Amino acid sequence: MELIGQGMEGAVYDLGDGTVRKVWFDRRPEDVRPLQEFLDELPELPFRTPRIRSISAGENGLAVSVEDKLTGVPLHEAGLPEEQALDAFVAVVEALRTVRPGVASKALPMVGQPFWTESWGQSLASLVRQRAATSKVHFERDVPAFAELLDNVVSQLTALPTADLSVVHGDVCPPNLLMDGHQVAAVLDWGFTSAAGDNTFEASLAAGFFDMYGPDARRLDDLLLDRFVQLGHDRERMHLYRQAYAIITATIYDENAGDGHYTWCVNQLTR
Repeated sequence: MELIGQGMEGAVYDLGDGTVRKVWFDRRPEDVRPLQEFLDELPELPFRTPRIRSISAGENGLAVSVEDKLTGVPLHEAGLPEEQALDAFVAVVEALRTVRPGVASKALPMVGQPFWTESWGQSLASLVRQRAATSKVHFERDVPAFAELLDNVVSQLTALPTADLSVVHGDVCPPNLLMDGHQVAAVLDWGFTSAAGDNTFEASLAAGFFDMYGPDARRLDDLLLDRFVQLGHDRERMHLYRQAYAIITATIYDENAGDGHYTWCVNQLTR
C-alpha cells in the first residue's frame, strides 16, 4: 500500500483497485458510521463525493475504512487562472445550495461535538458558546470587548429566521477541490464541519478559505463575497457566520493559540 495523504483525522493508503484505506487516528468504528450514512445520503452532484464502502476496527480498536478513490489535481496545484479558480469555488457552493439534507445530516457532530438541536441558528449559537469557553483567555487578550461581541453573535444566531436548509460541507478550500482541467472533479474531506445548514454559511466560509494567508487574501475574499452577494446571499449574515466560525475553530488546531489559524480567526473578529 502506498501512503497518498495524511491529515488531522487519519492516513490514507492507495489499495490499487480504485479504493483507498483510511486509518483513523482517534475515531472508533461507531464514530465513523454517522459520516458513512451522511455520505450515502448525498445525491448525484456535478462532482464526485466520497463513499465509505466498509468500516472495521484495527488492532488498537480505532476505525479503518475502505473508500472510493477520488482523482484529480488539487485546485491550488492546478495552475488555473484566477477567474477560473474563483468560478470553481462558486460552482461548488451553488451546487450544494440545491441539495436538501436528509436525516443523517442532522446526526453528525460538528468539530467533534454534538451539534443539531431545535434549529440551525440555535445549534450554531450553542456551539459558539461552548467553543468560546475553550478560547476565552486568548480572545479576551486579543479581541477588544470580546464578551460583548460574543453575546451579540450568539443573540443574532439565536434570532435567525428559519432558513431553507441545504447540505453544508463546511471546508470548501483549495486542497479539498480536485480538478480535471477547469472542471471540479471531486470534493474531499467531508464531516468536520458538515451538517444540515444555511448555504450562506458555506458561501461565507468558502470566500475566506480561498486564500487564507497570502498577500492577496483580503482582495480575493472580498471578490468572492461580492459574487455571493450577487447570487442572493446576505452580506451581513455572511459576516455573522464568519465570526461564528472564528469563535468555534480558533483553537481547534492549537489549544495554546499559537498557530496561523488562530491569528486568522482573530482577524475575522476584528475586521
